[in-house]
Amino acid sequence: MIDLNGKGYRDVFNAVLKTQLGLYLAKSDIRQRYRRSTLGPFWITISTAVMVACIGLIFGRLFKSPMQEFLPFITSGLIIWGFISSTINEATTVFVNSEAIIKQLPLPLFLHVIRMVARNCYIFFHNILIYPFVCIFVEKSLGLPALLVVPGFILLVVNLLWLSLLIGIICTRYRDMPQIILSLLQIAFYVTPIIWMPSSLKGRAGALILEPNPFYHLIEIIRAPLLNSFPTLLNWTVAGVIAGAGWLITLVFYNKYKQRISYWL
Repeated sequence: MIDLNGKGYRDVFNAVLKTQLGLYLAKSDIRQRYRRSTLGPFWITISTAVMVACIGLIFGRLFKSPMQEFLPFITSGLIIWGFISSTINEATTVFVNSEAIIKQLPLPLFLHVIRMVARNCYIFFHNILIYPFVCIFVEKSLGLPALLVVPGFILLVVNLLWLSLLIGIICTRYRDMPQIILSLLQIAFYVTPIIWMPSSLKGRAGALILEPNPFYHLIEIIRAPLLNSFPTLLNWTVAGVIAGAGWLITLVFYNKYKQRISYWL
């Protein structure tokens, strides 16, 4: 059971009330990273565009896929996966990298998670600017399903928040875990349809690989609308169930170990 009066729950609640501060700090991180740069954060967009173009052309020819279908597919997939993987990767050190602030300022610990996820959201917003240009290049239009990108993105962020908090706690206690998580992310990249299309799987193989894969469903609730199709009920259900169950487990875990995080640093 979740103790609504527990220190972990109150920390999350207080951090949410200070979301504006987390967003401000996230913007400051982006500005600091590209300080004195002429193009600033748009270097993120440029580097992602170059990567998408190279991978799209190479794998498009390798899989002999029509560019009008494959290029929007791989562009949206790589951008969404980049958001997910970079958020999870940074979550492994979210408390360790904020050690000085945690020990000096009485801020809610979850605020550091909000700051990190918000920073990656800003990077995602820069990268997604590539997609309309890809659609223009391949003469593909966006339809009514594209409106579902907004609720899909919100649900993805809700999932990344609890996952980042849980990973942050575990990796603060066990400093070898970041390397294990990085290896698992690399495996997830290849078993998730990002650079290959689900249609390439025949028969039962598709169901066995895709349906149990949570990353596939989390990506699909955003990618499907961008490709002018609707996410399936299974996609929404899995993403919603993961969000609910994930937050319940994480809050119980956080209530128990929140006080120990500062000692583990």
